[in-house]
Amino acid sequence: MSNQRLKREVGAGGAVLLGLGSMVGAGVFVSVGVAIDIAGPSACLAVALAALLALCNGLSSAQLAAAHPVSGGTYEYGYRQLNSWWGFSAGWLFLCAKSASAATAAIGFAQYAFPGSPTLLPAAATVVVLTAVTLTGLRRSNRVNAVLVSIVAAGLIGFAAVGLYRSGGGAFSLTPFFQSPDGGAVTLTGFLEAAALMFVAYTGYGRVATLGEEIRDPRRSIPRAVIAVMAITMALYALVTIVVAGYGGSRGAEGGLLSTIARGFGSPALATALTGAAAVALLGVLLNLILGLSRVMLAMGRRGDIPSVFARVEKSGATPGPAVVASGLLIAALTLIGSVEAAWSFSAFTVLGYYSVTSLSALRLPPEKRLYPRFISYAGLAGCAFLAFWVKPIYLLIGSGVIGAGLIWKAVANLFNEPTEADES
Repeated sequence: MSNQRLKREVGAGGAVLLGLGSMVGAGVFVSVGVAIDIAGPSACLAVALAALLALCNGLSSAQLAAAHPVSGGTYEYGYRQLNSWWGFSAGWLFLCAKSASAATAAIGFAQYAFPGSPTLLPAAATVVVLTAVTLTGLRRSNRVNAVLVSIVAAGLIGFAAVGLYRSGGGAFSLTPFFQSPDGGAVTLTGFLEAAALMFVAYTGYGRVATLGEEIRDPRRSIPRAVIAVMAITMALYALVTIVVAGYGGSRGAEGGLLSTIARGFGSPALATALTGAAAVALLGVLLNLILGLSRVMLAMGRRGDIPSVFARVEKSGATPGPAVVASGLLIAALTLIGSVEAAWSFSAFTVLGYYSVTSLSALRLPPEKRLYPRFISYAGLAGCAFLAFWVKPIYLLIGSGVIGAGLIWKAVANLFNEPTEADES
């Protein structure tokens, strides 16, 4: 089964859409509000800091994916550039982080689409439907994704344009810049926590690398796609955060943060459109996370780190069926958490650990395979390792416990597994 490969069906444009579908969603409609609740207008700086760190890690991911264009992302890079323990840790962290992020997206969608109703059943049903879409293969999934991304981008650009146009009317203010919504001064701890939470919103670029086995001409297409995705997303996040912070948005606003602000513009049509865009964006994030999770499960199944049934690829070469189904079931189970903030904070710690391994792996690339200077990977490694310890202590402890459980699983699995071709590569 380890010899089965997925078809290369996606070009550079499709790779950009995959990245945008993963990034332009929960980041705007969930984490921007969380960051502003913590840091007030200074969340604009937190967004910029997170963007800079994400760019360093994105470039590390891009050159690793160009050197190793296979499914699995940093799970594979850790194995190939470091050792099996680093590789496994990256894969385990990815499954934990992105499953939590996907559950966040499903819960968020249910809250937007069915306001005032219990979210458990709609969230789980949404996961089931999008899992079925993912089973049709990457090409068809990306067609759905292209429609979702177009709708969301149009809504966000309209929101930012109207908000900035009306900013001279007196309701817009970014002062006091370092004051939280509760009236207290923003602490360094609060600012760094906001930056850590916003970093998660940028990490959808990793989906391009995770799906490297299915992208045509990966050495050229993947780096270009990652850079394009980062540039577009940074611009959108910066504009939206400035508008939300300037109008004093509150994450707890009824009907959605951006929609509530749009109503304040005297534009109910825009508010309704943004509510719809938020729901669509979260669907796009969920779809892309199922794609990414299933490809990491595929890679882990090939190496025997999880049962080998997950290494099976359908005869068409279009999708890893068992891994897709398992990803959907895992996400549906995690929707039982029911809390967007808890799932997002847990995801922040684990995803920062994952991208620390990415940067460390990039530092081990030989000179002939390196596309960017080494200082970029050093900056990414230092930034991720530093920010990981500024999430709330409870999520740091839970995340550490999850990592420990994964390493115990790996130690036990090593007692029964024979080395595979992938291990020796």
